Amino acid sequence: MGLRINDIAPDFTADSTAGEIRFHEWIGDSYAILFSHPKDFTPVCTTEFGAVAQLAGEFAKRNTKVMGISVDSVEEHVKWKKDIEAVAGAPADFPIIDDTSLTVAKLYDMLPAEAYLPDGRTPADSATVRTVFIVGPDKKIRLSMTYPMAVGRNFAEILRALDAVRATDGVPFATPANWVPGQDVIVALSVSTEDAQAKYGEVDVKLPYLRTIKLSA
Repeated sequence: MGLRINDIAPDFTADSTAGEIRFHEWIGDSYAILFSHPKDFTPVCTTEFGAVAQLAGEFAKRNTKVMGISVDSVEEHVKWKKDIEAVAGAPADFPIIDDTSLTVAKLYDMLPAEAYLPDGRTPADSATVRTVFIVGPDKKIRLSMTYPMAVGRNFAEILRALDAVRATDGVPFATPANWVPGQDVIVALSVSTEDAQAKYGEVDVKLPYLRTIKLSA
């Protein structure tokens, strides 16, 4: 069975471009994003890692650490970072871990269904698919997304999803479809309208089970 929301994210120790990393220790009191890519020196992956490099300040503002993973070595990652930075016009300072053993890929179920281990790995066989995990400071998985290798990820959506996870963390709210920060949130069904009014102010009752409030800035 694959990993589920609210499972503890499996801990691991791995070499990376930032040295040896123990995942839970590295997360600390932050949120974390762990995202896999098929292989270094491939076109879609280079644009994706470039997008992450450009968003470094946005992740930092959200107390979120980012880590990439592929089945290539640290030595290859270091060489590839030059291409990423040239495309992005920004430093790729986040760690990229070495998973040549496929330990983490298997631990997080990041391999495609037809994966096998021939000599001379290629993006089409033992490479990881494009998986994203958002992990909370409590080390629990808060969100996961998986894309096929041919589809580049929308990191603006990943950032939006991170905002929604953080906005609803530990409070009786949910976010509606297409929510972005600043918009109203939905009051949980476990909270009465009266209690919501007393605690949060005006409640917009659209339906008996769909009630929204404005979050204070």
